[in-house]
Amino acid sequence: MFRHTSEVHGWYAERRRAQRHVVTLTPLDRLDGWSFDPATGDLRHASGRFFTVEGLQVDTDHREVDSWQQPIIVQPESGILGILVKEFGGVPHFLLQAKMEPGNINLLQLSPTVQATRSNFTRVHRGGAVPYLDHFLAPRRGRVVFDSLQSEQGSWFLGKRNRNMVVETTEDVPLRDDFCWLTLEQIGDLLSVENLVNMDTRTVLSGLPGTYGGRFGGGGAEDRGLHRMAELLSWFTEAKVGRRLERRRVPLSKVEGWSVGGERVEHEEGLYFSVVGVDVEAEGREVSRWSQPMLAPASRGVVAFLTRAVDGVPHVLVQARTEAGSRDVLEIGPTVQCAPENYRHLPAELRPRFLDEVLGAAPSRVTLDVVHSEEGGRFHHAENRYLVVEAGDDVPLDPGDDFVWMTPEQLGALVRHSGYVNVEARNLLTCLRYLR
Repeated sequence: MFRHTSEVHGWYAERRRAQRHVVTLTPLDRLDGWSFDPATGDLRHASGRFFTVEGLQVDTDHREVDSWQQPIIVQPESGILGILVKEFGGVPHFLLQAKMEPGNINLLQLSPTVQATRSNFTRVHRGGAVPYLDHFLAPRRGRVVFDSLQSEQGSWFLGKRNRNMVVETTEDVPLRDDFCWLTLEQIGDLLSVENLVNMDTRTVLSGLPGTYGGRFGGGGAEDRGLHRMAELLSWFTEAKVGRRLERRRVPLSKVEGWSVGGERVEHEEGLYFSVVGVDVEAEGREVSRWSQPMLAPASRGVVAFLTRAVDGVPHVLVQARTEAGSRDVLEIGPTVQCAPENYRHLPAELRPRFLDEVLGAAPSRVTLDVVHSEEGGRFHHAENRYLVVEAGDDVPLDPGDDFVWMTPEQLGALVRHSGYVNVEARNLLTCLRYLR
């Protein structure tokens, strides 16, 4: 355990020196164990496990364009993202690990106690066992604090979910080399550091109940806002039943507007993302060598909340958002969620609503501005700029057009159920609540 956050940085630097990791970009057609299906062009592993990269046709009535095709990752299995918590001296401490992921810009980031796909923890790859997994599989010892199936990035995954868990224990827990106990206060300090606390840790922490505290709303006052929770649930339901989202898988080799070649899969105008290959050598992982495809975004994204106080109560502006891979038509997303560069070819009226309000805000109105990585197991050097901006007077209390104001407590309450809040909003909510 660390008395001061500065000590965590020293421990993290030592773990980076102690581990050897090499990630090499490799043409897709040279990846060991992976190949393009001769009939469809889909990219798949020889074992038939892990995941595939396929094509998707999307038709919807609530996006900037109403029809498109794209590659998408298909990974039906659900993994476990679990954080173990234990009190020391009456203070809850959370067990995180310095974990390498091949897509991380800096390779090593602070991850949950357990961050594993089902293929990992059932040992399909014949690698080592996942440490501390027994705390999260039934019959488990300890008290469940939070347990919910949560979505992953709907723009890049088709219906992907992971089980987000926090489990409290009173047992002695042997501490392995790459793991450390941190207080929520220390994690909040570390959230201000670029690319340090990984996406999976942030999404799990978004489900913590208010008893664990929070800088900007910690729970327990779910009907204190502009709208009662029942009204917000009705708004969400009405948005869901009023939208159209139709998807069908298409052969990857036939996806319109995309080039599928031996080296990579990429958009013809260089927008959105590419699919690239990597060869990986990694110490401290269940398997020390492997190859895989990864999705590499073409530019940095923006994930932002507009905020305002209503009768002295903090609120965030959220939207009902549909994504290509959404499991059930839509989820609640942040005010702004996009990669601005992807809209340069579209007319001004098709730019995401409130994007200019966020990017053009005076520095005095920006209360949070930090860059964090997205999931490094499937995405290569994917970053988003996370922003919280005080809304100007021209942003109405009744914004309409699929937007609504709610309190952070109300949003946090919805996170504790499956299928309501998308991963981008969950990650930003954690930064909002705990970043000091």
